[in-house]
Amino acid sequence: MTGGPKASRRVICAALAGAAGLSATLSTGAGALAGPADKLRDSLYRGRSAEISAPPIARFVSQDGRVFVLDRTQPAPMLKFEDSPEVWVLSPSPAPRGDVIYKNDLGEPVLRATRLGGVILFSRQRPAGEPVSLAGGGVPLRLGGLSPQALSERMLQASVRSGRAARRQVVFEAEATPASAALIADAAMVVSLAFVRLAGRDREALGQVDSVRFSEGRRPSASLAEGVLTIVVSPGHGLAGRPSSDRVAKAIRTGD
Repeated sequence: MTGGPKASRRVICAALAGAAGLSATLSTGAGALAGPADKLRDSLYRGRSAEISAPPIARFVSQDGRVFVLDRTQPAPMLKFEDSPEVWVLSPSPAPRGDVIYKNDLGEPVLRATRLGGVILFSRQRPAGEPVSLAGGGVPLRLGGLSPQALSERMLQASVRSGRAARRQVVFEAEATPASAALIADAAMVVSLAFVRLAGRDREALGQVDSVRFSEGRRPSASLAEGVLTIVVSPGHGLAGRPSSDRVAKAIRTGD
């Protein structure tokens, strides 16, 4: 990966099932019904949009004790749970009663900001949502630089974890450039999280994947065809330039 931005490094990693596993978190659900109190609130706050009353980078804690950092200093808001290495890229969209819903790359709600200043977290455990409270400041969610050796090690680790989840060999390969190395390493970790998640719910689907191939493109995507799981990353978008583990899991189950 030396010799300027056009230089590339081909990384191929294969590992048999039998190394340490990972845990993965977060799926989403939704739902709230309007009532008299909502109608009164609408009349009081009509024309105003909801905002999260917190610093641009802040830690929150849910009623169940889950802690996450929300980073709104970038074009796309980023969320990371304290107990998971994955960073979730969110897209805000308007909701009824002037609220704002922050969705993942599958269009599923993750957070809801109300016009009264509340923040609600949606999860697999709490599909109807649960309120969260501000717990302090946080650190920016950014990608750092990565050496060729570090990229190879990250790819190998992800291959090992995925192989253990699938109980078979899973080859990871990539054409990396200096611009995409860190993003590909992060995407490889995300893929391994998707494998671990599916191992507990739909192990048969993992039998369709023989290898994982990473490439650069204009838009991030995940697709499966003829045993090859193709992950496209877009370095210019930072962490928003790779698919989430939920999208990867969906691609493994459905092909796209």
